[in-house]
Amino acid sequence: MTLLAGIDFSSTPRPRKPITVALARSGQGDVLTLADLLRLPSLAAWSDWLATPGPWVGAFDFPFGLPRDFVAQGLGWPLDGERPWAALTRRLAALSRAELIAHCRAWCDARPPGAKFAHRATDPRAGSSPSMKWINPPVVLMLHEGAPRLLAAGVSLPGLHTEGADPARVALEGYPGLLARAVLGRASYKSDEPARRADPVRRAARERLIAALETGDHPFTTRIDFGAWREPCLDDAGADALDAVLCLAQAGWAWRRRASGWGLPPDLDAVEGWILGAPHHGSM
Repeated sequence: MTLLAGIDFSSTPRPRKPITVALARSGQGDVLTLADLLRLPSLAAWSDWLATPGPWVGAFDFPFGLPRDFVAQGLGWPLDGERPWAALTRRLAALSRAELIAHCRAWCDARPPGAKFAHRATDPRAGSSPSMKWINPPVVLMLHEGAPRLLAAGVSLPGLHTEGADPARVALEGYPGLLARAVLGRASYKSDEPARRADPVRRAARERLIAALETGDHPFTTRIDFGAWREPCLDDAGADALDAVLCLAQAGWAWRRRASGWGLPPDLDAVEGWILGAPHHGSM
């Protein structure tokens, strides 16, 4: 059986805010039994996990690419070749965090209010933050730390990087907010602020999300058997564990579509990438 994984990522993991990995084995139909929740306290520990022998399929909660316009005009990087992702990711890895933020800031400073950021095609469709955003949330730093490590690990990224990669280890871009909003609308279900960690409204929202995952009553239709992990996911006010499980549900959705392109658009932009389940023709 194939190992399925949902990864709640952090660009600065630490023991109190680790990278969380939800694991399950593929089985019959759309039911996944949650087998483990790993908490990885460092990027080095996460890189070690990426070396786990396949077969596995993971949905990772960070952007895999930058907006095409920003790459070409803001960074001035060439977009040569049919599959430029690996070359662009190596260029990205060569930048320091400060250099990357400076490029993003310069782009935004030159543009009028309301049109500061460049967007990937997938971002407005998924409702996700622009992948060049460096604060609240710092997704460009997640890209900066995450994508080069995927490349170094030799995993396969359908539509972006498969030549010379390991076909038994498959990485796909997930986004837990896409599933969460389908169930909750704009209601908040998490907070990292200590004063809000006991918020009963957010706890009730997490209960609704868990119930939807248990029944499959959401667009990805994956059903999760939480087992002993139900209460820990409910009690986790920061929702790192629950976000990892939301990504796991997306991984299950993609795995069921592995024979037809993982549910990704056939015209996926090989610079920008695509978020699993973001609407496109024939996506659901």
